[in-house]
Amino acid sequence: MDNAEEKVSKFYNTVGWETIDGFTEDARKFEDLRKHSEKYVRKCRERIFRHIPDHGAYILDMASGPIQWPEYVDYSKNFEKRYCVDLSSKALEMAKRRIGDHGVFLHGSFFDIPLQENFFDCALSIHTIYHMDKDKQEIAVRKLLHVTKPGKPVIILYNNPRVLFITTAQRIFSRVKRILKKSNDEQADNSLYVHAHPIQWWNRFTDIADVKIFPCRSFGANIHRRLIPDNRIGSMMLDVLFNLEESFPNFFAKHFQHPMIVLTKKK
Repeated sequence: MDNAEEKVSKFYNTVGWETIDGFTEDARKFEDLRKHSEKYVRKCRERIFRHIPDHGAYILDMASGPIQWPEYVDYSKNFEKRYCVDLSSKALEMAKRRIGDHGVFLHGSFFDIPLQENFFDCALSIHTIYHMDKDKQEIAVRKLLHVTKPGKPVIILYNNPRVLFITTAQRIFSRVKRILKKSNDEQADNSLYVHAHPIQWWNRFTDIADVKIFPCRSFGANIHRRLIPDNRIGSMMLDVLFNLEESFPNFFAKHFQHPMIVLTKKK
């Protein structure tokens, strides 16, 4: 493993998938679990359905984790088999309890696991690629395209490093944290390697795929919790935000935090 994989593996093979009160450590750290955010978060996850084929034999879920949300389970409902690849054996055990014989479970690094060319009718990578070493991300994306059939999509949820005012706001928050000192839990957040390339980086795949970028979710959970109150006003704010994302997809895809990259392999 390289250093990025080692950090991810360490977190998810220790505390990342520990479950307390029905939620994993991963969910508590990286998701907005508050009551009034639930509808917005669910609707954002459901955006992926728009790009998944209506039917197919095999779907690849790269770094599947435990398939912890109901929407994640449903992504493969119209496929015969879901191939789950993950660094964490615990995640795959949890995934198997969720989808049983519907799944094929492959433990190890995606870079090392042999997969057949033009085999899958769809491939998913949900908040995974930007946790890979920056120099290996293109290799991972090209492998996803290699194993996916021509005319079929590779769907990637990614991170935008240049998010309008949020990039500046995060720097301010980071400085405040350093002054106040981070708690042990916050240090655990930073144990995951993160490197996100700018949006235009995705144009390098036009040689093999049609590249389209859509908004998935405008802000990460930390920003949500800071900016959106957990009450009816917060729920209304998120309704407005979702409608704006739907009305101005190009703007939100390019300038906000979590774009959805859809690479349709050329025939």
